[in-house]
Amino acid sequence: MKRKEFEVIIDKSGNDKLRVRISTIKGDLIDVMFQYESLINNKWVPIVRYDCNHGFFHRDVLQPNGGKEKTEIAIDSLKTASNYAEQDLKDRWEWYKERYIKKLKTKKPND
Repeated sequence: MKRKEFEVIIDKSGNDKLRVRISTIKGDLIDVMFQYESLINNKWVPIVRYDCNHGFFHRDVLQPNGGKEKTEIAIDSLKTASNYAEQDLKDRWEWYKERYIKKLKTKKPND
């Protein structure tokens, strides 16, 4: 199995990035992970992740309190799933970040 992991900066300030992990066997895609992370309070924070853990392709929208919203994404192939995840995160990262920061500001001390 070949595993490739890399990061792509997606904003001009360098404070937002896409972390990508792809696993293949003989050129066939067998596992993917796309995660949007933002530098918040001098710490890299994962905000949205697409992966195949739990036996199905899904999106986890992570919450400041440690919770997550899991949504199954029904797609016919990992190649299509990868394209979908990458495009969604590149198109909507600002929206995901804004939503995360709003929840961070309203988070109660013991949440």
